[in-house]
Amino acid sequence: MKEDLNSLNAFLTVARERSFTRAAAQIGVSQSSLSRTVRMLEAQMGVPLLVRTTRSVSLTDAGERLVATIEPKLDDIRSEVEALRSSTTGPVGTVRITTTDLEANNIVWPRVQSLLRQYPEIKLEILTDYGLTDIVADRFDIGIRLAESVAQDMIATRVAPDLTMAIVGTPEYLKTRPAVRKPQDLMVHNCINLRLPTRNALLPWELKKGKRQTQVRVEGQLTFNNVYQIRKAALGGFGLAYLPKDFVEKDVEAKRLQWVLEDWFPTYEGLHAFYPSRRKSSRAVELVIEALKAGYCG
Repeated sequence: MKEDLNSLNAFLTVARERSFTRAAAQIGVSQSSLSRTVRMLEAQMGVPLLVRTTRSVSLTDAGERLVATIEPKLDDIRSEVEALRSSTTGPVGTVRITTTDLEANNIVWPRVQSLLRQYPEIKLEILTDYGLTDIVADRFDIGIRLAESVAQDMIATRVAPDLTMAIVGTPEYLKTRPAVRKPQDLMVHNCINLRLPTRNALLPWELKKGKRQTQVRVEGQLTFNNVYQIRKAALGGFGLAYLPKDFVEKDVEAKRLQWVLEDWFPTYEGLHAFYPSRRKSSRAVELVIEALKAGYCG
């Protein structure tokens, strides 16, 4: 039984990483040893589970089915084991969080520091991106996203107030370019884009004025995959930026930036921390959720 579980865990790691090299490093074995383990599992199953090429590893139909069948069960086992350990030794284990860089800096990190000092056996892994991450498939314990991006089968709790998006530019830039009085005027401006990993698309600028809503797909000289670089480029006078209002509010107060189309700024229901409803959460995950909630007074 122990060998079977080790083999299944090895296969799941390769399936998740899509690489024997990365999976072997994660498990702590040699690549050749890991390859033998997976081949033996395939021999036991009587079907190939992986398609290997010199450049990539992908799942066969049988492999996809095996992942879908066993991964949730092994996750449940890990959660139960962690819960049992926590009941006798205190909260332990690794909690993996996916969020954006802005939320990692402004929400997650400020709220978990005292928790980590209080419980040194809790380990935290924070990964940032702007994609619609599948936290079950990618083995995250907690996701933090806007309410509209949270799947209905998740348990979600609010951790931040409503988010308003804003358009900004430097006074110097705006003096040299045509006035922006309506959303369509953005099309003749140098706009700084945010690239999303989901479908490799650019973030459309969503705008709202009363009951009127529109999306503008802007163009410009610069594209980044994080808001910090976009803000820096905007401050440098390289164009207009579409950013969270509270992120650039101090820049506007200091007259480094100006609001553009202020009556069109849209507001969204705030950020939520979410996790799978079917999975029993470990005590460590529960404590992290509590810490994230505690910092929100809404």
